[in-house]
Amino acid sequence: MQMPKHSDEAKAHFRTLVPGVPGVEVKPMFGSVGAFVNGNMFAGLFGDSLGVKLDEAGLDELRSVPGTGPFGPAERPMNGWLSLPPDLSDADRADWFERARAHIETLPPKVRKPARKTAT
Repeated sequence: MQMPKHSDEAKAHFRTLVPGVPGVEVKPMFGSVGAFVNGNMFAGLFGDSLGVKLDEAGLDELRSVPGTGPFGPAERPMNGWLSLPPDLSDADRADWFERARAHIETLPPKVRKPARKTAT
């Protein structure tokens, strides 16, 4: 599986769509970026695709929008995620990002695993 290259422009554009609310972070992910709330990812950039993680009702609604498709590597698309249509306006993209954030914010915060102790 080959990971796509992401331009600095695409990463900067992604950041403009992320809701600027407390608890939201944009972090690097495998040469790309992802948006997180309480440690859980709600939006991501993969190649030219912008993807969101939604509840079932949101996924069903987004599936009805022409141009929507799977998100992630073609060999292993991410479960519960869809890519936004490429011709969607930035305002509509930002709305989907916000819906994804609101859904993921209802999940329990991700607990970081403790670092492994190394033998000395």
